[in-house]
Amino acid sequence: MLFMIQRALLLLIILMAPTPVSAQSADAPVQLILQSHSEAIVKSSRKTIGPAIDALAQSGLPEAQVVLERWKAKEMWVNKESGLFVFAVKANGGLQTFDVSDNSETGIADKKTFKQLKPNSGIRSMIAAALVQFQLNDPIPENRQTALTAIERDAQPSHLIALRGSLEGEEDPAIRLRKTRLERLLTIRFDEEEAARISAIEGFDGDLSVEVRAALNPLIATEIQVGEVVPEGSIPVEVGSDELTESQAYSFLVENELAPATVSPQAVKETLIANIEGTAVAGIQVASLDDVAARETAYKLLAQQGLADPLVTNAQRAAEIEKHQFFRTYVGASLPVALAAQAALDNIETQVALNRTADLILDALSLGSIYFLAAIGLAITFGVMGVINMAHGEFIMMGAYTGYVVQLFIPDFTISILVAIPCAFLVTFSAGVAMERLVIRWLYHRPLETLLATFGVSIALQQLAKNIFGTQARPLTAPAWLDGSFVINDIVSISYIRIAIFVLALIFLALFLFVMNRTRMGLEVRAVTQNPRMAASMGINPDKINMLTFGFGSGIAGIAGVAIGLYAKVTSEMGSDYIVQSFMTVVVGGVGNIWGTLLGATMVGTLQKGIEWLNPSNTLAAQTYMILFIILFIQFRPRGIIALKGRAAEV
Repeated sequence: MLFMIQRALLLLIILMAPTPVSAQSADAPVQLILQSHSEAIVKSSRKTIGPAIDALAQSGLPEAQVVLERWKAKEMWVNKESGLFVFAVKANGGLQTFDVSDNSETGIADKKTFKQLKPNSGIRSMIAAALVQFQLNDPIPENRQTALTAIERDAQPSHLIALRGSLEGEEDPAIRLRKTRLERLLTIRFDEEEAARISAIEGFDGDLSVEVRAALNPLIATEIQVGEVVPEGSIPVEVGSDELTESQAYSFLVENELAPATVSPQAVKETLIANIEGTAVAGIQVASLDDVAARETAYKLLAQQGLADPLVTNAQRAAEIEKHQFFRTYVGASLPVALAAQAALDNIETQVALNRTADLILDALSLGSIYFLAAIGLAITFGVMGVINMAHGEFIMMGAYTGYVVQLFIPDFTISILVAIPCAFLVTFSAGVAMERLVIRWLYHRPLETLLATFGVSIALQQLAKNIFGTQARPLTAPAWLDGSFVINDIVSISYIRIAIFVLALIFLALFLFVMNRTRMGLEVRAVTQNPRMAASMGINPDKINMLTFGFGSGIAGIAGVAIGLYAKVTSEMGSDYIVQSFMTVVVGGVGNIWGTLLGATMVGTLQKGIEWLNPSNTLAAQTYMILFIILFIQFRPRGIIALKGRAAEV
């Protein structure tokens, strides 16, 4: 009846209004909804506007979406005389008005007779949230994706109904999957039925995403409560533990009016002062109240006279605490829902721990592959020739700078990397041969002199790089297809660059094994390694083999420099970051043995990542612990994991 009277009054107002607005506008369902919330809409207060927005959004009217959109865009006006709402834009010195029901033109009106609705940012965000349900069924997939993103950012209870309604007609499999997942999350948060919430929780069993944990954690919120018995499903709390001290327990009883409040020493003093009569309090001279016991005695006398609250003794406190049971109970949801959430989170935590272990192993293997690439050349020179080459890190640096120079001439990063790898090998191979001919060949069997000489070469090469390229880091850009990471879940991921380095390490392992086991050069190298005098007597030139071996090891270091430069900074000092780890890798694995180098790189990488995980805030300390462990390891295995016989074993 009230609705019919309201419609009749509106029609009467329209007939009397001077503004040219059609009668259809007043009779339209959407106009009636606006009129029923007219006061709140015109007032535009965020505290009171919610019902008006909800009424439009849940009306089921096709024009409701347009009304909300134009209201949000500040294109909705209200007639000051009739109170009817219209769309309007400024035109010809007045307003061009449009019907809110069908957006048809209703004429030019005087601007003074209308008031523009200007929703603030808070109201516009509420309107945007309401518009989401219309966008969920938008024929354009991108708009549906945008709506889902908006819900994820600021979910509302009304979105749950809209999501469920849009699922049936969703044809895009990816969007449907996303809608289904989001519907479960909102069910956990907003659904009033326990069975539905529990079913949604169980549907996320083993899901490691942050969103799921964020939805479940509020459900297991607890607080300490007190009662005569511990309710089923609650967790008993022991008084006197770190969780609940005796003082806290008694204060909790006082707050819940289950025990009398204690009287503080300050309150005792103030009560005594307030009850001084002449020179005495409760018959006791004030001059004698100079200690705590005397003041308590006087206070008790006042309490007996009804002039003060009684004191609570320690025995009384203990007795009151003993009468009650303290327990932690779920307050974030009903007990069945909270227990289901707790079980799901316990399972998720187990999965998280396992996946963190897997992620740590992946990081260790990735770091091990980098150390293997950096050390494989050193394993050749140090293992076969017994040369302690302190300039090995600078060959890595030369390879990285070669990749940088190639990219200056070839802007295509994929092609430039493919060209840089052989170029880096040729440059560092040539540098290695030159170093062997000019320096190393004169210092065989003199390890101390070799170490000092190569250390000097290292410093010289660093300074040369600074003179040519400067001291600032230079970019060695990876191809676009190496950007990003391979994501297994929210915990386990590995960058594509590290995957590429891992694959490159395997390729070089296979290449090294092929060269050493399937080629004449490899046969001669192995012969010189095992017994150089016998190899020389068989017609092999050890001097030539040493030169080629040193050049080959240096060339591999150059290729390692290209790979490492893709994710590390390319500077003149970059080689020094890997020389220590390279020597550790070779020594731990076994001098001169490629399989030992592989095992050593894996061990050093795993050890470093493990120590960093235990002490993530101090990387320097982690490296120190790792070096100490390696020193201890060498005491028990001085020849490494896989010992090599021959000349290398004598180094």
